[in-house]
Amino acid sequence: MSFGQSKLYRSEDYGKTFKDITSLINNTFIRTEFGMAIGPENSGKVILTGDVSGGSRGGRIFRSSDFAKNFVQTDLPFHPLVQITYHPQNSDCLLALSTENGLWVSKDFGESWEEIHKAVCLAKWGANDTIFFTTYLNNSCKADLGLLELKKTSDFGKAFKVIGTKIYSFGLGGRFLFASVMTEKGTTRRIHVSLDQGETWNMAQLPSVGHEQFYSILAANDDLVFMHVDEPGDTGFGTIYTSDDRGIVYSKSLERHLYTTTGGETDFTNVTSLRGIYITSVLSEDNSIQSVITFDRGGEWVPLRKPKNTTCDSTAKSKEECSLHIHASYSISQKLNVPMAPLSEPNAVGIVIAHGSVGGAISVMSPDVYISDDGGYTWARMLEGPHHYAILDSGGLIVAIEHTSQPVNVIEFSTDEGQCWYRYAFSKEPIFFTGLASEPGARSMNVSVWGFRGSFLSRQWVSYTIDFSQLLSRTCEDKDYTVWLAHSINPSDPSDGCILGYKEQYRRLRKSSVCQNGRDYVVTKQPSICPCTLEDFLCDFGYYRPENQSVCVEQPELKGHDLEFCLYGRRELLKTSGYRKIPGDKCSGGESPSREEKDMKKKCTSNFLSPSQLAASTSSTPIILAVVAVLVVTVVAGVLIVKKYVCGGRFLVHRYSVLRQHAEANGVEGMDVLDPGTPARKGGYHDDSDEDLLE
Repeated sequence: MSFGQSKLYRSEDYGKTFKDITSLINNTFIRTEFGMAIGPENSGKVILTGDVSGGSRGGRIFRSSDFAKNFVQTDLPFHPLVQITYHPQNSDCLLALSTENGLWVSKDFGESWEEIHKAVCLAKWGANDTIFFTTYLNNSCKADLGLLELKKTSDFGKAFKVIGTKIYSFGLGGRFLFASVMTEKGTTRRIHVSLDQGETWNMAQLPSVGHEQFYSILAANDDLVFMHVDEPGDTGFGTIYTSDDRGIVYSKSLERHLYTTTGGETDFTNVTSLRGIYITSVLSEDNSIQSVITFDRGGEWVPLRKPKNTTCDSTAKSKEECSLHIHASYSISQKLNVPMAPLSEPNAVGIVIAHGSVGGAISVMSPDVYISDDGGYTWARMLEGPHHYAILDSGGLIVAIEHTSQPVNVIEFSTDEGQCWYRYAFSKEPIFFTGLASEPGARSMNVSVWGFRGSFLSRQWVSYTIDFSQLLSRTCEDKDYTVWLAHSINPSDPSDGCILGYKEQYRRLRKSSVCQNGRDYVVTKQPSICPCTLEDFLCDFGYYRPENQSVCVEQPELKGHDLEFCLYGRRELLKTSGYRKIPGDKCSGGESPSREEKDMKKKCTSNFLSPSQLAASTSSTPIILAVVAVLVVTVVAGVLIVKKYVCGGRFLVHRYSVLRQHAEANGVEGMDVLDPGTPARKGGYHDDSDEDLLE
């Protein structure tokens, strides 16, 4: 489906043909900033938000339960503030926030609505039918920031329970509920964590932050949290900490992590094609930006290996000794010639595609496209110059189109993971290219090329869909696959391939096989447990790994001090050799550094959440959702020295939480990003957002 301000189209053949279905929505203008609210899984449900006149009583939505074959017009009793969100398991249940700060729910796919609370700043679906939300008590979300109440309801608004006060923001990641809470001084805030949906809380062992700083959940699952803590001042960087499996005790993972106030951009990228791998950028002492990668979920970060047959550019001190640097969100935000962020897919094992440069730091020169077929251990230059790219057929096919201001009519494709490329002219007459689209999931053999012909005033929009199943017509057989050991760097080493305590052997398509994996292709792997080594342990609370070292050393500021912290309401004394096992690590036997928590039998409670106020309430007053953006006044920085990408000085700051439209509508400032996951898409349900803007 595709829509604009006035036209809605639908395709049933992967974009080969389209039918104009604007009449199904009564030729109504669609509010494109709300996007298409598509139901979870394969529910077939779609919601479009109509643009109504300013004097209307409420908004208007168009609902479809049959993949947009038909739509039902529904007038709302409120004006929606942001895109309507679906219950993660039940697509009939919807959540919405109004421009009047009301929290509305529907249990019949939007046919009828009920306002369950007023004065709401932010609302999210939790586990089962739980809804978490913050409310303001006096004036507004912005005025009461840091004094908000965090509430929950598990019965769609029949009863409410206050689970926190003095709240700045909150977020959900994996099985964790996070809250950024103002301290008694009122000038700093601390992260609190709950594993039981807010019934009990523990203070995370993380540094507190002031009003010019922020927290950001970069990634979270059921075992581990990556948390960015901003440095004081407008430095443009902070420190990444990784949690234990309770989300309470954190270890320093990476210092000088680039997370600028400029647009709130971070290059933190989860490589989904192989477990445990993340790529991000650090801001070096000379203010140049460099890429680093971890293969063990933050245990150790290293530079990306220099691709073979490449020369170091002028940012490097040596023509032979340098590394690959990846362009991601920050480069895109700075308007460099980078059309796409790094790409990986869970079913395209080991494949990572990204724009980059080879040198001592990220270069401002036009980048090339690089590919890794082993999750980022080794790289090769795939295409010269910037391109748009897509992965098809579970990695059996890669397609690309050159990024240029000139009209194009050629698509390039590779059947051997980017080693050899072929060109196909999809049209006699070139078009001004605007986008490359394929079905989500990287299983399709079809890709659509979008663009237009003509001048700006008389554009003729066109779409070409290329079906590669005619080229790769043969279905892959057993002989087309081989066994591949992931994370393998030294086959003679018995522990080769051991990451997070176990090895994995994959059944993988041979590069020389020209065949089709097909839609039913399933990634098959064979795991085996490894004995424990120091690589299976993170640095414990109070310790850290210096860059390019595997040994944990004591943090200078904590050296010689007893390591006390609060755990389950008790003051604990930590006895440690400096290591703790990585959450989710499955190693057995081998090395096992000691770690002991000694109960000091002293009560240690945080009253920041005001437990005395955590009584159930039956109030039915509704609330408003507020998503906040931090705005820190600055001067634009950016000096080019020897082609280096320099990031220094003060930055113009706009940090957006997942529901950025809310912030724009309300002008709320100063938010933490506590929702882990991938960069936020407009609207849509996010169960694991990855920023500290806890929201």
